Parts: sequence; C-alpha cells; structure tokens
Amino acid sequence: MTANPAGWRASSRSQNVSSRLEVGPLRTGVAVRDSALQEGDHITASAEQWRLFVAAVKAGRFDR
Repeated sequence: MTANPAGWRASSRSQNVSSRLEVGPLRTGVAVRDSALQEGDHITASAEQWRLFVAAVKAGRFDR
C-alpha cells in the first residue's frame, strides 16, 4: 500500500496537543502519520491489522 489517503483525521481526544497521530483511509486499510510531519512519510496497515490494533487499544493493552 503506497497510495496517499484522500483525507486525514485525528482523534477528537487529541485536540489540545500540538503533535498527534492522524489516520487516513486507503482502499485496503489505513495510513498513519505524525501531524507535525504532514509532508513526510506515513506508515500503512491493512484493514485487519488496523482492526487488531484498535481492539488492543480498547482492551487497554497499551495502558501504563
């Protein structure tokens, strides 16, 4: 997946942060970038990888 997403969005929970992750939809998954580096590279994940990541976040697997 090397295409650029049509539109980027950030979590509504990160509105008061100067640098945050943004997610953009792709035909076969998503792209993720740092909002401070909008002209830089992004990483991609398949739809299944993204679903598993979101499920892990919701389950608290990354909580400290």
